[in-house]
Amino acid sequence: MNPTRRYLFSRGAHGLGIAALGSLLQKDLAAEGTFPNFTPKAKRVIYLFQSGAPSQHDLFDWKPKLAKLQGQELPDSVRQGQRLTGMTATQASFPIAPTIYDFQQHGQSGAWMSNLLPHLAKRTDQLTFIKSMHTEAINHDPAITFFQTGFQLAGRPSIGSWLAYGLGSDNKDLPAFVVMVSQGTGNLADQPLYDRLWGSGFLPTRYQGVKFRSIGDPVLHIQDPAGLDRPGRRRFVDDLAKLNEMKLEEYGDPEIGTRIAQYEMAYRMQASVPDLLDLKKESAATLALYGPEVSKPGTFAYNCLLARRLAERGVRFIQLFHRGWDQHNTLPKQLPNQCRDVDQPSAGLLEDLQQRGLLDDTLVVWGGEFGRTVYCQGKLTADNYGRDHHPRCFTMWLAGGGTKPGITHGATDDFSYNITADPVHVHDLHATILHLLGVDHKQLTFKYQGRHFRLTDVHGEVVKAVLS
Repeated sequence: MNPTRRYLFSRGAHGLGIAALGSLLQKDLAAEGTFPNFTPKAKRVIYLFQSGAPSQHDLFDWKPKLAKLQGQELPDSVRQGQRLTGMTATQASFPIAPTIYDFQQHGQSGAWMSNLLPHLAKRTDQLTFIKSMHTEAINHDPAITFFQTGFQLAGRPSIGSWLAYGLGSDNKDLPAFVVMVSQGTGNLADQPLYDRLWGSGFLPTRYQGVKFRSIGDPVLHIQDPAGLDRPGRRRFVDDLAKLNEMKLEEYGDPEIGTRIAQYEMAYRMQASVPDLLDLKKESAATLALYGPEVSKPGTFAYNCLLARRLAERGVRFIQLFHRGWDQHNTLPKQLPNQCRDVDQPSAGLLEDLQQRGLLDDTLVVWGGEFGRTVYCQGKLTADNYGRDHHPRCFTMWLAGGGTKPGITHGATDDFSYNITADPVHVHDLHATILHLLGVDHKQLTFKYQGRHFRLTDVHGEVVKAVLS
């Protein structure tokens, strides 16, 4: 065995005791109590991650001049030798594919939105659009990993884990970081998602996201086995904790401390999760906000309602992954279905949060890992087209939590291909999210292998223009 510093210290400090050692471990391993750095505007985050990359052309970033360029070659002066994916690199032609969907202005802000999102269009005055997002990654897995961890390679802590580490939870009976995944009706063969996307990386595993399953019990073993009552379970957890504490005092391994904390959390969740899932307490009017699939576990609508219930119970970071946005071909067939999945539930979530007075201190984030190309992937016809990956510019929106509503930040060229004003990088978005939660992204660090790491690495600037 290679003894850790804590092991050597604990063995040498006779009479130190588990309570004192635990106090030292807590200070060494967690940033809780250090943050926030300043008064936060948001207390929690609901991140609606649209996995597969929604097409900004067909939803938010209307380019009317493209209608006259249908089928023409994308000018080299626009493409500028951009790196292409393996799916379009061998194409001899890059024909321009204007959207076939109608756009209209909405609200006092006059924001342009596609007719594919009629419910969200009614709430544009609550939204903060960022049309100048950009990233380096051009393929799904590194791009999604980048958005979750600030790094394209797997192994770093996810943003939810950073916040669980830095801010902790406001509810001792539920995790600080909860994840739910749903499959959309757009592209049923969309890219898979891996549990490492909500992992804790080199942070202690107590800060990793807890995934609620869509089939069966949301959390495994949420029910006690036959013959074991609650007092018996309590005695079992207490006795197991004492055994683990003996090993913690002997070895000083922080993962033993995590094991103790997670057994205790699991016990508390056996009481808190069934209450969380009891939708009979929701009024018919509230259920109607989220649309017809709200009572079907595993749907985006159901997960949005659970997100609100988790938010009002003090969960710090709630992330919903919705797959199905990867429209490389047959976009006109796939995209309307995918939009129906998310339109009413997303708008309903905003209205529900607002009605309950939660939107002011809940930051809602909506967007995918990159955008889509203006040129068609494959054969362009009068009624069909597809779009490849496009990292140079795409659209996301924020709402609540101290953001400035009813504005659009950033701009793109007439092809929605290049950014023309106010670029926002993934690191900038992360810095801004942390800032709204009262955290200076340069101060939230964790020492690993001799270096102080942070979510934004050595990059990131707060986008002050989107702050209220």
